[in-house]
Amino acid sequence: MFRILPLNQISASGLARLPPDKYQVAPGIAEPDAVLVRSADMHKLNLGPTVLAVARAGAGTNNIPVAALTKRGIPVFNAPGANANAVKELVIASLLLAARNVCQAWDFVRGLAGEGAELETAVESGKKRFVGYELPGRTLGVVGLGAVGVEVANAAHALGMRVLGYDPQITVQRAWQLSAGVTQALSVDDLFARSDFVTLHVPAVAATRGLVNAARIKLLKPGSALLNFARAEIVNEGDVLSALDAGHLSAYVTDFPTAASKSHPKVIALPHLGASTGEAEENCAVMVADTLREFLEQGNLRHSVNFPEAVMPRLPNTWRLAIANANVPNMVGQISTALAGAQLNIADLLNKSRGDIAYTIIDTDAAVPDAVVERLRTIEGVLSVRLIA
Repeated sequence: MFRILPLNQISASGLARLPPDKYQVAPGIAEPDAVLVRSADMHKLNLGPTVLAVARAGAGTNNIPVAALTKRGIPVFNAPGANANAVKELVIASLLLAARNVCQAWDFVRGLAGEGAELETAVESGKKRFVGYELPGRTLGVVGLGAVGVEVANAAHALGMRVLGYDPQITVQRAWQLSAGVTQALSVDDLFARSDFVTLHVPAVAATRGLVNAARIKLLKPGSALLNFARAEIVNEGDVLSALDAGHLSAYVTDFPTAASKSHPKVIALPHLGASTGEAEENCAVMVADTLREFLEQGNLRHSVNFPEAVMPRLPNTWRLAIANANVPNMVGQISTALAGAQLNIADLLNKSRGDIAYTIIDTDAAVPDAVVERLRTIEGVLSVRLIA
Protein backbone atom coordinates (compact mmCIF):
# COMPACT_ATOMS: atom_id res chain seq x y z
CA MET A 1 0.00 0.00 0.00
CA PHE A 2 1.44 3.34 -1.10
CA ARG A 3 0.73 6.32 1.13
CA ILE A 4 0.18 9.63 -0.70
CA LEU A 5 0.13 13.06 0.97
CA PRO A 6 -1.82 15.73 -0.97
CA LEU A 7 -0.84 19.28 0.01
CA ASN A 8 -3.64 20.83 -2.07
CA GLN A 9 -7.03 19.70 -3.27
CA ILE A 10 -6.38 17.46 -6.27
CA SER A 11 -8.96 16.82 -8.98
CA ALA A 12 -11.04 13.73 -8.34
CA SER A 13 -10.30 12.59 -11.89
CA GLY A 14 -6.63 12.40 -11.00
CA LEU A 15 -7.14 10.69 -7.66
CA ALA A 16 -9.33 8.10 -9.39
CA ARG A 17 -6.19 6.94 -11.23
CA LEU A 18 -4.77 5.72 -7.91
CA PRO A 19 -6.71 2.54 -7.05
CA PRO A 20 -7.73 2.35 -3.38
CA ASP A 21 -6.50 -1.23 -3.05
CA LYS A 22 -2.95 0.03 -3.65
CA TYR A 23 -3.05 3.68 -2.57
CA GLN A 24 -4.05 5.52 0.56
CA VAL A 25 -4.46 9.25 -0.14
CA ALA A 26 -5.21 11.57 2.75
CA PRO A 27 -4.21 15.05 4.00
CA GLY A 28 -1.86 14.85 6.96
CA ILE A 29 -0.99 11.23 6.31
CA ALA A 30 2.08 10.07 8.24
CA GLU A 31 5.22 8.70 6.58
CA PRO A 32 4.07 9.26 2.98
CA ASP A 33 5.69 7.53 0.04
CA ALA A 34 4.93 10.49 -2.22
CA VAL A 35 3.58 14.02 -2.15
CA LEU A 36 0.97 15.47 -4.53
CA VAL A 37 1.03 19.26 -4.77
CA ARG A 38 -0.34 22.12 -6.82
CA SER A 39 0.52 25.57 -5.43
CA ALA A 40 1.53 24.86 -1.80
CA ASP A 41 4.98 26.19 -0.89
CA MET A 42 7.18 23.23 0.00
CA HIS A 43 10.44 25.09 0.61
CA LYS A 44 10.06 25.07 4.39
CA LEU A 45 8.34 21.71 4.58
CA ASN A 46 10.27 18.98 6.37
CA LEU A 47 9.91 15.87 4.22
CA GLY A 48 10.69 12.67 6.09
CA PRO A 49 12.91 9.81 4.85
CA THR A 50 9.96 7.78 3.51
CA VAL A 51 9.26 10.19 0.63
CA LEU A 52 10.19 8.66 -2.73
CA ALA A 53 8.76 11.30 -5.09
CA VAL A 54 7.03 14.67 -5.36
CA ALA A 55 4.45 15.19 -8.09
CA ARG A 56 3.23 18.65 -9.14
CA ALA A 57 -0.20 18.79 -10.81
CA GLY A 58 0.91 21.60 -13.11
CA ALA A 59 3.94 22.76 -15.05
CA GLY A 60 6.01 25.13 -12.90
CA THR A 61 7.95 23.82 -9.90
CA ASN A 62 9.08 27.07 -8.27
CA ASN A 63 7.19 26.10 -5.12
CA ILE A 64 9.21 22.88 -4.73
CA PRO A 65 12.82 22.62 -3.40
CA VAL A 66 13.95 20.70 -6.47
CA ALA A 67 17.71 20.99 -5.83
CA ALA A 68 17.42 19.72 -2.25
CA LEU A 69 15.25 16.80 -3.32
CA THR A 70 17.65 15.90 -6.12
CA LYS A 71 20.48 15.52 -3.59
CA ARG A 72 18.30 12.98 -1.78
CA GLY A 73 17.61 11.04 -4.98
CA ILE A 74 13.97 12.10 -5.05
CA PRO A 75 12.48 12.78 -8.49
CA VAL A 76 10.10 15.70 -8.97
CA PHE A 77 7.39 15.18 -11.58
CA ASN A 78 5.20 17.74 -13.33
CA ALA A 79 2.53 17.69 -16.03
CA PRO A 80 4.04 19.34 -19.11
CA GLY A 81 1.48 20.18 -21.76
CA ALA A 82 -1.56 19.20 -19.71
CA ASN A 83 -2.57 22.85 -19.34
CA ALA A 84 -1.22 23.97 -22.71
CA ASN A 85 -4.60 24.53 -24.36
CA ALA A 86 -5.86 26.60 -21.43
CA VAL A 87 -2.82 28.89 -21.55
CA LYS A 88 -2.94 29.08 -25.34
CA GLU A 89 -6.56 30.26 -25.30
CA LEU A 90 -5.78 32.98 -22.77
CA VAL A 91 -2.77 34.16 -24.79
CA ILE A 92 -4.86 34.41 -27.95
CA ALA A 93 -7.55 36.27 -26.01
CA SER A 94 -4.88 38.62 -24.68
CA LEU A 95 -3.59 39.38 -28.17
CA LEU A 96 -7.09 40.53 -29.05
CA LEU A 97 -7.50 42.48 -25.80
CA ALA A 98 -4.26 44.34 -26.46
CA ALA A 99 -4.87 44.95 -30.17
CA ARG A 100 -8.41 46.26 -29.74
CA ASN A 101 -8.00 48.11 -26.40
CA VAL A 102 -10.91 46.07 -25.07
CA CYS A 103 -10.24 46.50 -21.36
CA GLN A 104 -9.73 50.26 -21.59
CA ALA A 105 -12.87 50.63 -23.71
CA TRP A 106 -14.87 48.54 -21.25
CA ASP A 107 -13.71 50.73 -18.36
CA PHE A 108 -14.67 53.81 -20.35
CA VAL A 109 -18.22 52.58 -20.96
CA ARG A 110 -18.70 51.48 -17.34
CA GLY A 111 -17.84 55.01 -16.25
CA LEU A 112 -20.37 56.74 -18.51
CA ALA A 113 -23.44 58.43 -17.04
CA GLY A 114 -26.85 59.11 -18.58
CA GLU A 115 -29.06 56.94 -20.75
CA GLY A 116 -30.76 56.87 -24.13
CA ALA A 117 -29.56 59.52 -26.57
CA GLU A 118 -27.25 61.06 -24.00
CA LEU A 119 -25.46 57.75 -23.45
CA GLU A 120 -25.33 57.02 -27.18
CA THR A 121 -23.73 60.40 -27.83
CA ALA A 122 -21.13 59.81 -25.13
CA VAL A 123 -20.32 56.39 -26.57
CA GLU A 124 -19.91 57.69 -30.11
CA SER A 125 -17.79 60.65 -29.03
CA GLY A 126 -15.44 58.48 -26.95
CA LYS A 127 -14.95 55.41 -29.12
CA LYS A 128 -12.27 57.00 -31.30
CA ARG A 129 -9.96 56.92 -28.27
CA PHE A 130 -9.89 53.12 -28.49
CA VAL A 131 -9.22 52.49 -32.17
CA GLY A 132 -7.17 49.31 -32.48
CA TYR A 133 -5.77 47.11 -35.20
CA GLU A 134 -6.27 43.61 -36.60
CA LEU A 135 -4.01 40.62 -36.08
CA PRO A 136 -3.55 39.21 -39.61
CA GLY A 137 -0.25 40.38 -41.06
CA ARG A 138 1.16 41.36 -37.65
CA THR A 139 4.20 39.48 -36.32
CA LEU A 140 4.10 37.50 -33.10
CA GLY A 141 7.38 36.47 -31.52
CA VAL A 142 7.15 33.35 -29.33
CA VAL A 143 10.03 32.89 -26.89
CA GLY A 144 10.05 29.26 -25.80
CA LEU A 145 8.64 26.46 -27.93
CA GLY A 146 7.59 23.88 -25.39
CA ALA A 147 4.05 22.53 -25.16
CA VAL A 148 2.45 25.95 -24.63
CA GLY A 149 4.67 27.90 -27.00
CA VAL A 150 4.04 25.51 -29.89
CA GLU A 151 0.27 25.68 -29.41
CA VAL A 152 0.37 29.49 -29.25
CA ALA A 153 2.54 29.71 -32.37
CA ASN A 154 0.28 27.38 -34.35
CA ALA A 155 -2.92 29.15 -33.26
CA ALA A 156 -1.53 32.59 -34.10
CA HIS A 157 -0.41 31.36 -37.51
CA ALA A 158 -3.91 30.01 -38.13
CA LEU A 159 -5.26 33.50 -37.37
CA GLY A 160 -3.16 34.92 -40.19
CA MET A 161 -0.28 36.28 -38.13
CA ARG A 162 3.35 35.99 -39.10
CA VAL A 163 4.99 33.98 -36.33
CA LEU A 164 8.62 33.90 -35.23
CA GLY A 165 9.79 31.29 -32.74
CA TYR A 166 12.95 30.98 -30.71
CA ASP A 167 14.01 28.09 -28.51
CA PRO A 168 17.57 26.74 -28.67
CA GLN A 169 16.49 23.67 -26.70
CA ILE A 170 13.39 22.73 -28.70
CA THR A 171 12.80 18.98 -28.64
CA VAL A 172 12.31 16.83 -31.74
CA GLN A 173 8.77 16.10 -30.58
CA ARG A 174 7.87 19.81 -30.33
CA ALA A 175 9.58 20.58 -33.65
CA TRP A 176 7.36 18.01 -35.37
CA GLN A 177 4.28 19.64 -33.83
CA LEU A 178 5.21 23.14 -34.98
CA SER A 179 3.46 24.53 -38.05
CA ALA A 180 5.67 24.77 -41.12
CA GLY A 181 4.62 28.41 -41.37
CA VAL A 182 6.43 29.37 -38.17
CA THR A 183 9.78 31.02 -38.88
CA GLN A 184 12.86 30.47 -36.74
CA ALA A 185 14.39 33.55 -35.14
CA LEU A 186 18.18 33.55 -34.85
CA SER A 187 18.21 34.82 -31.28
CA VAL A 188 16.03 36.47 -28.66
CA ASP A 189 17.27 39.86 -29.85
CA ASP A 190 16.45 38.99 -33.47
CA LEU A 191 12.94 37.97 -32.41
CA PHE A 192 12.34 41.20 -30.48
CA ALA A 193 13.56 43.36 -33.36
CA ARG A 194 11.11 41.78 -35.83
CA SER A 195 7.96 41.43 -33.70
CA ASP A 196 4.79 43.46 -33.12
CA PHE A 197 3.89 41.22 -30.17
CA VAL A 198 6.15 39.11 -27.97
CA THR A 199 4.81 36.30 -25.78
CA LEU A 200 6.96 34.47 -23.25
CA HIS A 201 6.81 30.73 -22.56
CA VAL A 202 10.04 29.82 -20.78
CA PRO A 203 10.72 28.63 -17.22
CA ALA A 204 12.20 30.90 -14.57
CA VAL A 205 15.82 29.77 -14.37
CA ALA A 206 19.07 31.67 -14.02
CA ALA A 207 19.37 32.14 -17.79
CA THR A 208 15.86 33.59 -18.20
CA ARG A 209 15.51 35.88 -15.18
CA GLY A 210 15.36 39.45 -16.45
CA LEU A 211 15.26 38.21 -20.05
CA VAL A 212 13.00 41.15 -20.92
CA ASN A 213 14.85 44.31 -19.99
CA ALA A 214 15.31 47.88 -21.21
CA ALA A 215 17.84 46.89 -23.87
CA ARG A 216 15.57 44.28 -25.42
CA ILE A 217 12.46 46.45 -25.17
CA LYS A 218 14.27 49.10 -27.23
CA LEU A 219 14.62 46.52 -30.01
CA LEU A 220 10.84 46.23 -30.31
CA LYS A 221 8.96 48.26 -32.87
CA PRO A 222 7.28 51.35 -31.38
CA GLY A 223 3.75 50.47 -30.30
CA SER A 224 4.49 46.78 -29.73
CA ALA A 225 2.84 44.73 -27.00
CA LEU A 226 4.33 42.28 -24.52
CA LEU A 227 2.60 39.23 -23.01
CA ASN A 228 3.86 37.32 -19.99
CA PHE A 229 2.07 34.12 -19.02
CA ALA A 230 5.29 32.35 -17.98
CA ARG A 231 6.81 33.71 -14.77
CA ALA A 232 7.08 37.18 -13.24
CA GLU A 233 10.87 37.00 -12.85
CA ILE A 234 11.43 36.77 -16.59
CA VAL A 235 10.44 40.42 -17.01
CA ASN A 236 12.05 43.49 -15.48
CA GLU A 237 8.78 45.16 -14.62
CA GLY A 238 10.29 48.59 -14.01
CA ASP A 239 11.72 48.65 -17.53
CA VAL A 240 8.36 47.59 -18.97
CA LEU A 241 6.44 50.29 -17.12
CA SER A 242 8.95 52.92 -18.24
CA ALA A 243 8.51 51.81 -21.85
CA LEU A 244 4.72 52.01 -21.46
CA ASP A 245 4.97 55.53 -20.02
CA ALA A 246 7.25 56.59 -22.87
CA GLY A 247 4.85 55.19 -25.46
CA HIS A 248 7.34 52.69 -26.87
CA LEU A 249 5.17 49.81 -25.66
CA SER A 250 1.43 50.04 -26.25
CA ALA A 251 0.36 47.29 -23.85
CA TYR A 252 1.59 44.77 -21.31
CA VAL A 253 -0.58 41.75 -20.52
CA THR A 254 0.60 39.80 -17.50
CA ASP A 255 -0.65 36.98 -15.32
CA PHE A 256 1.46 38.28 -12.42
CA PRO A 257 0.05 41.55 -11.06
CA THR A 258 2.00 43.74 -8.66
CA ALA A 259 1.18 46.93 -6.80
CA ALA A 260 3.00 48.92 -9.47
CA SER A 261 1.43 47.24 -12.50
CA LYS A 262 -2.16 46.43 -11.59
CA SER A 263 -3.50 49.98 -11.95
CA HIS A 264 -1.38 51.15 -14.86
CA PRO A 265 -3.67 52.27 -17.71
CA LYS A 266 -1.70 50.27 -20.32
CA VAL A 267 -1.39 47.10 -18.27
CA ILE A 268 -3.88 44.24 -18.35
CA ALA A 269 -3.08 42.34 -15.16
CA LEU A 270 -4.83 39.01 -14.56
CA PRO A 271 -4.89 36.94 -11.34
CA HIS A 272 -2.75 34.03 -12.56
CA LEU A 273 -5.49 32.63 -14.80
CA GLY A 274 -3.24 30.83 -17.31
CA ALA A 275 -4.15 27.29 -16.33
CA SER A 276 -7.32 28.13 -14.41
CA THR A 277 -9.85 25.96 -16.19
CA GLY A 278 -11.57 22.85 -14.95
CA GLU A 279 -10.27 20.95 -17.95
CA ALA A 280 -6.64 21.93 -17.30
CA GLU A 281 -6.91 21.02 -13.63
CA GLU A 282 -8.24 17.58 -14.52
CA ASN A 283 -5.66 17.02 -17.27
CA CYS A 284 -2.79 17.93 -14.94
CA ALA A 285 -4.06 15.71 -12.13
CA VAL A 286 -4.60 12.73 -14.40
CA MET A 287 -1.19 13.06 -16.06
CA VAL A 288 0.73 13.44 -12.84
CA ALA A 289 -1.16 10.63 -11.10
CA ASP A 290 -0.36 8.27 -13.98
CA THR A 291 3.29 9.35 -13.92
CA LEU A 292 3.54 8.89 -10.16
CA ARG A 293 1.89 5.49 -10.28
CA GLU A 294 4.26 4.24 -12.99
CA PHE A 295 7.24 5.38 -10.92
CA LEU A 296 6.05 3.86 -7.66
CA GLU A 297 4.95 0.56 -9.17
CA GLN A 298 7.50 0.11 -11.98
CA GLY A 299 10.37 2.51 -11.21
CA ASN A 300 10.02 4.23 -14.59
CA LEU A 301 10.63 7.96 -14.93
CA ARG A 302 8.55 10.20 -17.19
CA HIS A 303 8.07 13.97 -17.02
CA SER A 304 10.65 14.52 -14.29
CA VAL A 305 12.12 18.01 -13.98
CA ASN A 306 15.31 16.83 -12.26
CA PHE A 307 15.89 13.25 -13.42
CA PRO A 308 16.39 11.74 -16.88
CA GLU A 309 13.61 10.06 -18.80
CA ALA A 310 14.04 6.36 -18.04
CA VAL A 311 11.47 3.80 -19.13
CA MET A 312 12.19 0.08 -19.37
CA PRO A 313 9.51 -2.57 -19.99
CA ARG A 314 9.30 -5.05 -17.13
CA LEU A 315 10.39 -8.57 -17.93
CA PRO A 316 8.18 -11.33 -16.43
CA ASN A 317 9.41 -13.19 -13.35
CA THR A 318 12.02 -10.58 -12.46
CA TRP A 319 12.85 -8.37 -9.51
CA ARG A 320 13.55 -4.70 -10.22
CA LEU A 321 16.06 -2.30 -8.69
CA ALA A 322 15.71 1.45 -9.23
CA ILE A 323 18.86 3.35 -8.31
CA ALA A 324 19.55 7.09 -8.34
CA ASN A 325 23.18 8.13 -8.21
CA ALA A 326 25.68 10.82 -9.04
CA ASN A 327 26.63 10.84 -12.71
CA VAL A 328 30.26 9.80 -12.26
CA PRO A 329 32.38 7.05 -13.85
CA ASN A 330 32.15 3.40 -12.79
CA MET A 331 28.81 3.62 -11.00
CA VAL A 332 27.20 0.94 -13.17
CA GLY A 333 30.32 -1.17 -12.79
CA GLN A 334 30.19 -1.01 -8.99
CA ILE A 335 26.48 -1.82 -8.97
CA SER A 336 26.96 -4.76 -11.33
CA THR A 337 29.87 -6.07 -9.26
CA ALA A 338 27.77 -5.98 -6.10
CA LEU A 339 25.01 -7.98 -7.82
CA ALA A 340 27.47 -10.46 -9.30
CA GLY A 341 29.00 -10.98 -5.87
CA ALA A 342 25.57 -12.08 -4.66
CA GLN A 343 25.21 -14.50 -7.60
CA LEU A 344 22.44 -12.37 -9.13
CA ASN A 345 22.08 -12.40 -12.91
CA ILE A 346 21.07 -9.17 -14.66
CA ALA A 347 18.21 -9.86 -17.07
CA ASP A 348 17.96 -6.28 -18.33
CA LEU A 349 19.52 -2.92 -17.52
CA LEU A 350 18.88 0.72 -18.42
CA ASN A 351 21.14 3.61 -17.42
CA LYS A 352 20.25 7.22 -18.20
CA SER A 353 21.82 10.49 -17.11
CA ARG A 354 20.86 14.14 -16.92
CA GLY A 355 23.51 16.59 -15.85
CA ASP A 356 24.93 15.50 -12.50
CA ILE A 357 22.26 12.83 -11.93
CA ALA A 358 22.02 9.29 -13.29
CA TYR A 359 19.28 6.70 -12.91
CA THR A 360 19.66 2.97 -13.36
CA ILE A 361 16.92 0.34 -13.68
CA ILE A 362 18.00 -3.28 -13.31
CA ASP A 363 15.89 -6.42 -13.62
CA THR A 364 17.35 -9.54 -12.00
CA ASP A 365 16.38 -13.19 -12.47
CA ALA A 366 16.17 -13.87 -8.75
CA ALA A 367 15.05 -12.08 -5.61
CA VAL A 368 17.44 -9.44 -4.34
CA PRO A 369 18.27 -9.96 -0.63
CA ASP A 370 17.94 -6.99 1.73
CA ALA A 371 21.66 -7.25 2.43
CA VAL A 372 22.44 -6.56 -1.23
CA VAL A 373 20.14 -3.53 -1.24
CA GLU A 374 21.97 -2.19 1.82
CA ARG A 375 25.32 -2.90 0.15
CA LEU A 376 24.26 -0.84 -2.87
CA ARG A 377 23.26 2.04 -0.61
CA THR A 378 26.79 2.18 0.81
CA ILE A 379 28.40 2.79 -2.60
CA GLU A 380 29.75 6.32 -2.67
CA GLY A 381 27.62 8.45 -4.97
CA VAL A 382 24.46 6.34 -4.66
CA LEU A 383 21.57 8.60 -3.59
CA SER A 384 18.73 6.12 -3.30
CA VAL A 385 18.00 2.45 -3.92
CA ARG A 386 14.55 0.93 -4.25
CA LEU A 387 13.64 -2.71 -4.69
CA ILE A 388 10.39 -3.29 -6.62
CA ALA A 389 9.29 -6.90 -6.20
